[in-house]
Amino acid sequence: MMLKQAKYHLGQVVRHRKHPFRGVVFDVDAMFSNTEEWYQSIPEENRPAKEQPFYHLLAENDQSYYVAYVSEQNLVIDKSGEPVDHPDLADMFGNFSNGSYELHFQLN
Repeated sequence: MMLKQAKYHLGQVVRHRKHPFRGVVFDVDAMFSNTEEWYQSIPEENRPAKEQPFYHLLAENDQSYYVAYVSEQNLVIDKSGEPVDHPDLADMFGNFSNGSYELHFQLN
């Protein structure tokens, strides 16, 4: 099976195509790798294909900050130019410019 290359990169700010949240990509799975229970919890008419990149996001909406797991088909580039305020951002990323955060490479 051929896997396509991820469309979005680490540190990039994206927003969900249908739901009112945005976030910063901090990890990418080449294809779905969450639990089957999680996958089945998505209404069938909205369930994305598993054979595409899935993104881990430091996400935010008007009410809260959280980690989201989103299929590539449900993401678009965030064109607001606004930084994301997620409290865990500073642990992984540096400065924000041109819609992306610089990666931090920390040695533990």
